[in-house]
Amino acid sequence: MSLKRQAVVLAGMAVVALAPVPSAVAAPSALPAQCSGTAPIKCHFDVSPGNYDVTVGLGSSAKSANTSMSVEARRQILNAVSTSAGEVVPTTVTVNVRNPEGQPTGQGGTGTPGLDITFAGSAPAITSLTVTAATSPLVAYIAGDSTVCDQMLAPWTGWGQELPANVRNGAVVANYSDSGESSGSFLSNSALFPRMKPLIKSKDLVFIQFGHNDKQTTATAFRDNLTKLVNGVRERGGVPVLVTPPVRRQFSGTKLTPTALHVNGKGVDLPAVIRALGSSANVPVIDLTAKSKALVESLDPSASQKLYLTQATDGVKDNTHFSVYGATQMANLVLEGIREKNLSLVAYLR
Repeated sequence: MSLKRQAVVLAGMAVVALAPVPSAVAAPSALPAQCSGTAPIKCHFDVSPGNYDVTVGLGSSAKSANTSMSVEARRQILNAVSTSAGEVVPTTVTVNVRNPEGQPTGQGGTGTPGLDITFAGSAPAITSLTVTAATSPLVAYIAGDSTVCDQMLAPWTGWGQELPANVRNGAVVANYSDSGESSGSFLSNSALFPRMKPLIKSKDLVFIQFGHNDKQTTATAFRDNLTKLVNGVRERGGVPVLVTPPVRRQFSGTKLTPTALHVNGKGVDLPAVIRALGSSANVPVIDLTAKSKALVESLDPSASQKLYLTQATDGVKDNTHFSVYGATQMANLVLEGIREKNLSLVAYLR
């Protein structure tokens, strides 16, 4: 049996499937019509903003393969899966489509309308691909800054870009984080919280991380801004989760400085304000400051550099923003916190 490509459109949703047809000689399947290339394989679907289930057959009938999957603005959805010749692994993931596809204010570029999917890895191969509208998935929204956001331009990588690789279908990450935002600007910018808030439905999670750009924010203003975000989420029936900001890589000897730990120009210990608000308002707190401090200090001033951007590796020296490796480690710490707090997303983690 060989495979022949069939393409149909159901209810306005692009669907591509591979169907068997009789043949005297077995042959490798062709790519779906929406896809092209070999390494990587790139696919595009003309769909509206929303959440979609993507079902893919990873592997090939003719050769061994090693295939990863990312979507939109460098958002990692599946880490590489190795398959032997003739082995196909059916996998379904839920993905979020936005316009702009990266940062909500369009920083770094707006991308293209619709859904872009990239299959990479050392030897990518797919045998089938379908995209259909997702039915009421649990949505994990993220409100944050450049250390979290979907960065359009490499090498900058936010931990929110790496988090989806750990989430199974039925739940989806919608990252509304944006570079340069403080707790106050995220509230006031029409492209940010005012756009995200109406989308939140009952029991959706909203992870809230600010501090990097609240350099001159008073303790009262910072607490008030976070309280408004928490209350806004609760008004929609959502579940707010406060996340303290990850540390900067700024050492004094073998220990991180107060600035690295987000004691700001007003002398405000911003993570402490977040922890106190979590306690008084009964909001779960993932202490990413403490978790990343332990990680960075354990690696020492030299080895910790690999978490951040380096001149030698990335062409950029930056002790605030993360490399892909560093963003992945930060996402892992957030996952650790999600499990510790037993949030509803736990049921959907890989």
